[in-house]
Amino acid sequence: MSVHKKLMQARLALQNTELKKSGFNPFAKYHYFELGDFLPTVQKICNDVGICGHITFYTDIAVLSITDLDDANQFIEFKCPMSSAALKGCHEVQNMGAVLTYIRRYLWVNAFEIVEHDSLDAIKPIEKSEEVKEVKKVSEAELTVAKNNLLEARKEGKLKEAFFTLTPAIQEELREYANDLKKTA
Repeated sequence: MSVHKKLMQARLALQNTELKKSGFNPFAKYHYFELGDFLPTVQKICNDVGICGHITFYTDIAVLSITDLDDANQFIEFKCPMSSAALKGCHEVQNMGAVLTYIRRYLWVNAFEIVEHDSLDAIKPIEKSEEVKEVKKVSEAELTVAKNNLLEARKEGKLKEAFFTLTPAIQEELREYANDLKKTA
């Protein structure tokens, strides 16, 4: 039996299991599969049908190879470009670990065609609400104070930091002004 046929058997066997999504994205408000939700089941099914998955990480790409245990010359590769992460409060090695975990998950989800929630389709379009319109009202006095603070911050080399301490409404009003200040720094 070919590695393709074994993989298809494994996919069908996985579809007949009940996987539970334990991951939750609180910002987009959807549940997703974490590796631990499906990988133990996938590994058991792979063993049962006679295939083995192995991931190799290269500088620019990660490769999941599904190999036939009866004939190592038969294999299928699934590839994913490497990425990066910049999680707040994490060391470089923790960011690397996050990238490796995400890519592993995406490779296995791809290889076994695990149906996931499409987070991009789920995001509701941003609509301007009345609250947003009210927040954008900024007085001339507030703008003058903010401009003076940005001028002082530029002299101290802290323009960017000062800009991001402003309210979103003032940032919106002074974005072009701040960019002009940055150019003349």
